[in-house]
Amino acid sequence: MGLDVQSVTKTYNLNSIAVEALRGVSMSLGESEYVAIMGPSGSGKSTLMNIIGCLDVPTSGRYFIDGQDVTTLGEDRLAEVRNAKIGFVFQTFNLLPRADVFHNVELPLIYRGLKPSRRREMAMEAIDAVGLADRVKHKPTELSGGQRQRVAIARALATSPSVILADEPTGNLDTVTGSEIMAIFDDLQRRGHAILLVTHEEDVARHAHRIVRLRDGLIESDTAQREAA
Repeated sequence: MGLDVQSVTKTYNLNSIAVEALRGVSMSLGESEYVAIMGPSGSGKSTLMNIIGCLDVPTSGRYFIDGQDVTTLGEDRLAEVRNAKIGFVFQTFNLLPRADVFHNVELPLIYRGLKPSRRREMAMEAIDAVGLADRVKHKPTELSGGQRQRVAIARALATSPSVILADEPTGNLDTVTGSEIMAIFDDLQRRGHAILLVTHEEDVARHAHRIVRLRDGLIESDTAQREAA
């Protein structure tokens, strides 16, 4: 179980010039593992996350989710895998402004085609997990930044994904609120969720069990931390 990236490359053509965003990256994420990806701008972090999140495909190499090689799949099947296996948490929250908390969290379950009763059960379970059961009828504009990020985490959790991908999840939050959000991720990992976190902040990365550092499209280091924050 988990994720396995094998010798993945990604080359973009910009104005007839080949740009190598990834130049042979291999890494894995085990069940309930907590990994942070770091690196300077242009190191390949976002490209790697897009491939792991099934938003893009590699130029070469292979990528397995729970033993399934997703590099061979077409767009429709990739979308199905993305909905079933990946939970996304973005820096900008990406919530529907006119929908309340419940309907924002329920949305990926609607795409999965579940019955309303089952959708409600799964959505409320995720909302409870982030401490927002008393805010289900509130819209994003009626919530603080930290509460909006909790909604985004609940939405990612709702489908019981194989991994939660968090891209700079504290980037739009103050220090205290960011610490509260990281405490939620810590708790989710203790409850068995695998988490892959992209960040440029060392104090955020210290919550992870491993830090993978990218530079110039290659893994510069992959280091286990003795004691996560």
